[in-house]
Formats: sequence, C-alpha cells, structure tokens
Amino acid sequence: MGKFAPKFAALNDDVLFGEVWSREDKLSPRDRSLITVSALMASEILDSSLLHHIQRAKANGVTGTEMSEALTQLAFYAGWSKAWAALRMAKEVYGEE
Repeated sequence: MGKFAPKFAALNDDVLFGEVWSREDKLSPRDRSLITVSALMASEILDSSLLHHIQRAKANGVTGTEMSEALTQLAFYAGWSKAWAALRMAKEVYGEE
C-alpha cells in the first residue's frame, strides 16, 4: 500500500500497529485481538483482514476454544451468517483443536 497510499500505509503501520497495538500496559495483545476479531466480524468484514486477525489472535495466545466461544457468543448479537463465516476461518487457523 506504501506507494499507492503512503499516508494510509504510514498511519496503518506506525499509528495503528505501532503506537496503539504497543500499549500493552493498557490492554494486552490477547484481549486487543479478541476485540479486533469481534469488531471485524460484527462489521461484516469477512475477508483476509479477519483471517489475519484470527491468526494474530492465535499468536497472541487466544486458544481455539476461546475463539470458538467468542464467535459463538457474537452470533447472537452480530448475526448467525457472519459467525458461520468467521468460524470457518477460525477452524482453518486452529484446525480441529
């Protein structure tokens, strides 16, 4: 994205993933990941962005059981079809854990 939209890329890399995600004294990366996955799913952003953040959540210590439970809980508030799509992605990331 850097050459096409350099300011956007800088804000994404330096502010969002630099300054905001690094504030671990305010919110752990694990919790931040759960919030981000929840927001993306609820907003119906069911593309590679969600997949990336599910992978990031796993790397940040969110277990497959926790991810499954979070997405199941969200189904009742964000929509069943959104949860179905997100759970398929989570299954891809976590396997059959």
